[in-house]
Amino acid sequence: MIHGNLTGLKTSQVKALERILRRRIPAGEVVTAELARYLTERSHEIGRQIGIIIDRQGTVLYVIVGDDREIVIPDLSGFGLGRSGLRGLRCIHTHLKGEPLSQDDLTDLALLRLDLMVAIAVGALGLPGTVHYAHLLPPGPSGKNVEVLSAPSIYSLDLDADAFLRSLDDELERKMAETIDLADSREKAILISVSQMSRQQTEDSLDELAELARTADVMVVDRVIQRPRQINPKYLMGEGKIKEVIIRALQQGATLLIFDQDLSPTQVRSISAITEIKVVDRSQLILDIFARRAHTLDGKVQVELAQLKYILPRLAGKGTAFSRLMGGIGGRGPGETKLEIDRRRIRDRITRLEKQLGSLEKGRRQRRQRRIRTEVPIISIVGYTNAGKSTLLNALTQSEVLTEDLLFATLDTATRRLRFPLEREVIITDTVGFIRHLPKSLLGAFKATLEELEDADLLMHVVDLSNPRFEEQMAAVEKILMDLELHRIPRLLVFNKIDMVPEEEIPHLCRRFSAIAVSARDRTTFAPLLQELETRFWPEQGGTP
Repeated sequence: MIHGNLTGLKTSQVKALERILRRRIPAGEVVTAELARYLTERSHEIGRQIGIIIDRQGTVLYVIVGDDREIVIPDLSGFGLGRSGLRGLRCIHTHLKGEPLSQDDLTDLALLRLDLMVAIAVGALGLPGTVHYAHLLPPGPSGKNVEVLSAPSIYSLDLDADAFLRSLDDELERKMAETIDLADSREKAILISVSQMSRQQTEDSLDELAELARTADVMVVDRVIQRPRQINPKYLMGEGKIKEVIIRALQQGATLLIFDQDLSPTQVRSISAITEIKVVDRSQLILDIFARRAHTLDGKVQVELAQLKYILPRLAGKGTAFSRLMGGIGGRGPGETKLEIDRRRIRDRITRLEKQLGSLEKGRRQRRQRRIRTEVPIISIVGYTNAGKSTLLNALTQSEVLTEDLLFATLDTATRRLRFPLEREVIITDTVGFIRHLPKSLLGAFKATLEELEDADLLMHVVDLSNPRFEEQMAAVEKILMDLELHRIPRLLVFNKIDMVPEEEIPHLCRRFSAIAVSARDRTTFAPLLQELETRFWPEQGGTP
């Protein structure tokens, strides 16, 4: 398979290049002296760099023709990475002016995880000259990830390729095992923030992204923060920086890059074009969590609809960014026809889901109207995700709604009755938690929750008082309620998890924010909350007699 710039070559020259594909290199040699000379002579003849890709069995897989300055290595994604992180392929190519390995050569070595990158100088009359070669290094205190070496000629290159690569494999695998558990089958991610916010705001947002990753059962192996003067419209960060991040990810065995900022379709395509590592952003991670945790038909339909609407404009040739959500729709390198088929299937599916959602909404509306006709007060519990809303609902109503120490543990709305003395009762609805920077595109996945909120007589805003950023979380919830035009509904602020806060601070905070303090895990703390609810709904009774 000959790749690259064949324009202007004679038929005899092309055939001479094709003959290289029939060569086989003995296991212990990087490249034979005879093949090296054949490459430099052909390169001298056509005035262009020539490269070959060789596997560990010594088979020549590709012949590449470049120009006088560089070669362009073809897509090698079909060759997987081994346990050491190496691809099991080496690149041998010519340099017409005898120059050493370029920065592009070393970047390709690291990005493509090649065994070796070798440049053979083309000397006088096309004879092989100095050999420059490089290999990857395990991460270490020096910060170097590549070692560059040279030999005066191909005849003095003293390197047992077979033994050297086995040793390099062992060292890379051992070093990787020191930092991550290779037996752990979870996806491994690097979290990336490219933001012009303050350092503290960025760190807080990344902490939350790490919690989202934990909820999605993803292992976080590293974090990267960049605060550029100007956002790069193509890669979000600079091209050099994104390549550096990808190399770092490959060194650590990461399979996923998670951006804290939403990526445009163009940015997803640009980043995916230079790496096989999956690329997702904050919104897509949240959608993935929704897909895992929605259990009712209503929830599943809404989540799938939100996913498809998110994916459609981002569907392109490389589908690695979406394989977590779509099982490989838009797989790597399909032709335009297949892409169009995929797009049409997604549009058709969106249409069907919207019709199905319409009928589900009708049923929800009828159920809500029946509740309203009974004239029983309705309370909707709102708050930041993982504030303890479901735990509080369970404790108040003695029910068993799923509770976990995870973000978005509750996605499907749950409705229970809370009984008071004198045969009085209220309906309490648990809703999905809110989160900062919630994109408008995801609000559709909250539709059932939002409809429940519109019918509420009271919004009980539950806050995790033990969280050091609880004020920011309160502000985020208030902003979302304002955006949804729900600010007209009366609210009751409830500080939860007071058992995790110094006791002397609680009265001051409650006075400052006009809140009621409870611990959802301690029913003895509920008396002030229940008294306040009775006073609000039955003021003529003056609360409990």
